[in-house]
Amino acid sequence: MATAFATDARTRAADKLYRRRRVVNVIALALACAAAVFGLAFLGWILWTLLVKGLGGVNLDLFIRDQPPPMEAGGLRNAIFGSIAMCTMGLLIGTPLGIAAGTWLAEYGNKRKFGTVVRFVNDILLSAPSIVLGLFVYAVFVAKPTPDSNALLGFSALSGAIALAFIVLPVVVRTTDEMLRLVPGQMREAALSLGVPQWKVIVQVLYKSALPGIVTGVLLALARISGETAPLLFTAFGNSFWTVDVTGPMAAVSIVMFNFAGKGYENWEHIAWAGALVLTAFVLLVSLVARALLLRNKISHD
Repeated sequence: MATAFATDARTRAADKLYRRRRVVNVIALALACAAAVFGLAFLGWILWTLLVKGLGGVNLDLFIRDQPPPMEAGGLRNAIFGSIAMCTMGLLIGTPLGIAAGTWLAEYGNKRKFGTVVRFVNDILLSAPSIVLGLFVYAVFVAKPTPDSNALLGFSALSGAIALAFIVLPVVVRTTDEMLRLVPGQMREAALSLGVPQWKVIVQVLYKSALPGIVTGVLLALARISGETAPLLFTAFGNSFWTVDVTGPMAAVSIVMFNFAGKGYENWEHIAWAGALVLTAFVLLVSLVARALLLRNKISHD
């Protein structure tokens, strides 16, 4: 009798606990769905506003004419070229350094304390605000050390590219490190057992296997730096005219958007919205390509 009563009490307690967990699960699921719908609604609102206000300004003039003075027609040719030039130089500076540092972390510093320190510093750099990186480049390369001395680079596209390279670097380091560590150890052991030097194993075996993931990291870094404004305000400064001189100030789409938005001139606002739409479409395209490469890499590893 006592045993049956105890069993019945345990059953009721278990049913009560199960019902409470069901209620908590339903509430948590409802709150999560509501938060997702809330975020997606605002994102959809932003994208819809961007399409409505920017689509009318996307035409041939936007790509073949330079930024205009107030109340005159023009485009973003000089700014688009500046963005392409500085992003390309930023990738050319940051990508080789990032791949080299990520390779060292994965293959040589993986089990060292110094490697742990480098990963920690890289994570800090990865999450650092871009305006801080731009201010650092401004202090080192743009500002004059003393009133009587000259700056290293001054306001220029090169200074902007260096600032963007500091944003590219931690992304590529992290991606290269992770992708190389995902390569099975048997591939390293098989190559080393044949007497192949380690550097050749890295170049001819590991890089070949991790290449899609590394390229994905580079594309994600490109998507991140494409819309950066704050670092370029401190470094590239902007330019209202067409120029290919990377040692002087140069325009960028994000800088033009910052300067044109809210100034009260209708033509400037239309160009700013059109530039925002083009920039968003470019970032979306790069992100989709990166996702496709990442999915392909995952399928090949599976």
